[in-house]
Amino acid sequence: MEVMSTPLEPYNPYTSDPVLQRAVAREGAGDADDALATFGARVGSEEVVGWGFDANRFSPELVTHDRFGERIDEIRYHPSYHRMLDLSVEAGIHASHYDGTPGDGSYVARTARMHLVSQIEVGHCCPTSMTGAVLPALETQPELAQEWGPRIRTRTYDPRLVDPATKAGVLLGMGLTEKQGGSDVRANTSSAVAVSGGEYRLTGHKWFTSAPMCDAFLVLAQAAGGLSCFLVPRILPGGGRNPLHFMRLKDKLGNRSNASGELEFNNAAGWLVGDEGRGINVIMHMVNGTRIDVTNWSAALMRQAVSQAAWHVREREAFGAPLIDKPLMQNVLADLELETEVATMMVLRLAGAHERAATDDHEAGFLRLASAVGKYWLTKRSSAVVREALECVGGNGYVEESILPRLYREAPLNAIWEGAGNVIALDILRALQRTPAAAEAFVAELSEASGSDRIFDRELDRLKQALSDSTDERDARRLAEQLATCWGASLALRHEPAIADAYVRSRLDGDHGAELGSLPSDVDLATIAHRALP
Repeated sequence: MEVMSTPLEPYNPYTSDPVLQRAVAREGAGDADDALATFGARVGSEEVVGWGFDANRFSPELVTHDRFGERIDEIRYHPSYHRMLDLSVEAGIHASHYDGTPGDGSYVARTARMHLVSQIEVGHCCPTSMTGAVLPALETQPELAQEWGPRIRTRTYDPRLVDPATKAGVLLGMGLTEKQGGSDVRANTSSAVAVSGGEYRLTGHKWFTSAPMCDAFLVLAQAAGGLSCFLVPRILPGGGRNPLHFMRLKDKLGNRSNASGELEFNNAAGWLVGDEGRGINVIMHMVNGTRIDVTNWSAALMRQAVSQAAWHVREREAFGAPLIDKPLMQNVLADLELETEVATMMVLRLAGAHERAATDDHEAGFLRLASAVGKYWLTKRSSAVVREALECVGGNGYVEESILPRLYREAPLNAIWEGAGNVIALDILRALQRTPAAAEAFVAELSEASGSDRIFDRELDRLKQALSDSTDERDARRLAEQLATCWGASLALRHEPAIADAYVRSRLDGDHGAELGSLPSDVDLATIAHRALP
């Protein structure tokens, strides 16, 4: 008789993931181990998992006017969305790293918490990510950072739409793209006219504004001195509503819990952040942080999907034995686990580099290139991994009651947010051409695995040659893949030797088919497959 599997939850996504635990310790946050275990138990509980389902089942609604015909432009969410945000804000995912110091592990621990909660529900992570990256941009205008910083740093989630000065805590977002320009933000046409004391009046639109319930946004608009960055609050000092009008919410493929709206400025008040004409440079302080989070979400989607698949094939009996004992299923699961473990190591390594970049030139150079490489590669690989994990679960995996359809819809978005594939691939070329120290730091880091595997050594030499020839943008995606797989192999060889041979042979030596589940049969498939079990 065939035996059905049981639900994975309740479970602890931290204590059941030794690769994550080792990476956290390696990157300097080992002291947070107990706190992360406690948080992992909470997010893996049946209650919190249920919140994630409800927040996505009941999408947010836009209410443009009240019953008297007055504009209110409010977004109304299911209570479970607010519960998810309350959980993450209380855990400090939006701000705990602001109170740390470079190298103390605070940003790494915060990244680990983000990795855990985004496995359960990723939509609410959008506002926590943006808030978690906004202060470096605001600090280019010290008086704004002084005013808004204390509100951001609290551990209280306050969803009320009231004067920010009266709130127990605030969340901030950003608006970059416009319909005529998309990724080319220099084509933005929104205008900003100076009034006095750093205050401007903004007129124009934003085609995508995610998490539009935030208390304020950093936006780009054209001022007299060129494209500039502005802080635009929803509610003005004193409690009046800033004329920010939401025209409609996007009907998106996934990310259903998190609203994304079309926003129009109707002579809205905004305050200059940084200098006129330096808007892209200012807001990139924010984008650099959110880009790591987007990469993290891709790794988290992989981890959750593969955990679900592994749990199912261990529990599910067919043809007289558990599926996990079937050699072909072991090949598939082992292949999925390779991608997932390397993704986890990449994300935590980026977190460590981000935390130490301000005081360590090697980390700064490494981060400049590695953040783009990781963003490009992991956001691409997550779709393939989640799809194959869904197939492992079979028909039940295609049903909404499993989490897999939601994960599958979420995966492509991360490849678009904070720069789609071509934008990121070109950014890799730009980093190589403009910042030679970035390539030097990246190669130096990968070279720490030199001498441990002849295939890796050969491919590293090829990579060095490719870097010296990296001028043709038509080859940018090929180069991004080469950088990513060599980096992944280096991480596996140095930190997770149990998967290194399979990764190197399949990803660097071509001993792999076009689809996942085509590892060479003489690697230790059973051992790697069982590593996927939560």
